[in-house]
Amino acid sequence: MTGRARMKKVLIANRGEIAVRIIRACREMGLRSVAVFSEADRAALHVRLADEAYFIGPSPAAQSYLNQQAILDVAARAHADAVAPGYGFLAENEAFAQACADQGLLFVGPTPRAIRAMGDKIGSRNLAAAAGVPLVPGLRERLESAEEAVRRAEEIGFPVMLKASAGGGGKGLRIAQTPAEVRELLPLIRSEALASFGDDTVYLEKYLRHPRHVEIQVLGDRYGNLIHLGDRECSLQRRHQKVAEEAPSPIMTPDLRERMGEAALRLARAVGYANAGTVEFLVDADRNFYFLEMNTRLQVEHPVTEMVTGLDLVLAQLRITAGEPLWLRQEDVTLTGHAIECRIYAEDPDNGFVPCPGRIVSLHEPSGPGIRNDNGMYEGLEISIFYDPLISKLVAHAPTRTHAIDRMLRALKEFKIGGIKTNIPYFMRIFADADYRSGAYDTSFLDRTFADVDLALPGEETMEELERIALLAAAVRHHLESTQTPCACPEAQRCSPWRLAGRRRLAAW
Repeated sequence: MTGRARMKKVLIANRGEIAVRIIRACREMGLRSVAVFSEADRAALHVRLADEAYFIGPSPAAQSYLNQQAILDVAARAHADAVAPGYGFLAENEAFAQACADQGLLFVGPTPRAIRAMGDKIGSRNLAAAAGVPLVPGLRERLESAEEAVRRAEEIGFPVMLKASAGGGGKGLRIAQTPAEVRELLPLIRSEALASFGDDTVYLEKYLRHPRHVEIQVLGDRYGNLIHLGDRECSLQRRHQKVAEEAPSPIMTPDLRERMGEAALRLARAVGYANAGTVEFLVDADRNFYFLEMNTRLQVEHPVTEMVTGLDLVLAQLRITAGEPLWLRQEDVTLTGHAIECRIYAEDPDNGFVPCPGRIVSLHEPSGPGIRNDNGMYEGLEISIFYDPLISKLVAHAPTRTHAIDRMLRALKEFKIGGIKTNIPYFMRIFADADYRSGAYDTSFLDRTFADVDLALPGEETMEELERIALLAAAVRHHLESTQTPCACPEAQRCSPWRLAGRRRLAAW
C-alpha cells in the first residue's frame, strides 16, 4: 500500500494559526483533519475548522499539547493515519516521532534519527564540520567546569557565546565579555537548560559582532532527492528571538545564495534528511557564512518563502509524508519579488513586552493586493495566558523590497485588534526606520535602536483611543436621550439625538 493510499486522516498535534494552516492544507489535499484542544482552547478556531476535534487535557501545555500519550490515544480513537506537529510543542521531539512510528502513524516531518542528529547542537556542529560546512570558531564538546570555560574562552578570544546544546528559541544562551561573566553565567545557563530542555550540556563559541542571521529552506523526499528554496533574512530579533523576517535577504548575491544553498544541502544529505527543514547561518560583514543550527521542522517564517517561490510548504510536507517523490528540481525553483512577515503578538511594547491576554472585542484584518494574514483568531476569542502570545503572522509581498515595506506599513495601519494590546505600533516604527529600509541592520539592530522608543505614532489613532472615543460617544448619547425635550416630529420621522445635537451645535456657531 502506498503512502498516499494509507494517509487519509491527519491529526494536528498543535493549536493556533499553524493548526489552522495545516487543516486548510489537508482540505486541499482531500484529507480529513483531526484537531486536539485543551480546556483553554475549547472555542479556538482550529477546533471549529477541523473535521473532528478531541479534548486532551487541562490548559497548561504540559498537561495537554505536550502530553504525548494523550495525543497518541486520540490518534488511535480517531483512526488517524498521520500526525502533523507544525512547529513548537512536539515538532522536534525525537521520542514523539518514534512513538508515532511505533504506533504505525506517519509523522509529518523528518525521521527520529535526523531530529536527534540536529537537535544536539554539539553533535550537529560535528556533522557540519564533517560535511565541510563552515563553523563559527568554538568548541565541539561539553564544558565540564567554569575554569575550563574561562581557559577556552581566552584561547578563542572574547566576547564568547555560552550556549545550551539542546537550546532553541533564544533560550539557553548568553554573551560573556570577561572571565568573570563566564564564571557567573555558566551555572545560570546550565540551570535554565536543564529546566527548559532536560539537558544541562553547555558549550561555547566565538561571538560574532553585528552578524546577519540568514537561513536556507530545504525540502527533501524519502528517495534521496533534495533541493533548497532560497534564503530568508531573520536578523530582526529582540533579545535573540525573531520578530520579523523577509525573503530574499537584502545582502544576498547569486553567488552567496548558491554557496549557502549547497552547504545546506550537504548537511541535509549527511543525515538523510526528508521533509521540510531549515539550515541557519550567521553571515559577517564580509559575507562569510557560518553554520548556526538546523531546525528539523516547519519554521514560523515559512510564509515568506512560499510567497517568493509560489510553493505551499505545508502541502509539500503532506505530499512527501504520503510517499510522493519530489516533483521539483533545483533549476525549477525561482524567486519572484520580495516578502516580509511580522509576528503579531498579544503583548504590550510600552510595558516591557509583557503578554496581554484577554478577549478580542473587535477585529478588522488588513487585506488588498499582496497581503496575507495567517492567524487563528476571530472577534470574541479569548487569548489565553497559557501559550505563546503569537496571534497572527502578517505577510506582505510585492515586486520590490521597498514596495513590500510600504505595503506592510499600509497593512499594519489597517490592522485593528480591540480588547488587547499588540506589538503593531512597534512594527510601524521599525518599518519607517531609515536603516531598516536601506537593509543596513543586523541581529543587534532592534536592541540597539528601539530599546526605549516612544511607540505613540503622531497622527495615528490606536485601537484603545478609538475605544475611548466610542465610549465617550455612547455616554453623550445616553445623556442626550435622558435630558433633552422630545422631538416634535412625527414618530416615523423622528430625529436622532446625534442629529439634534449637531443642529444645536450649528445654531451655537
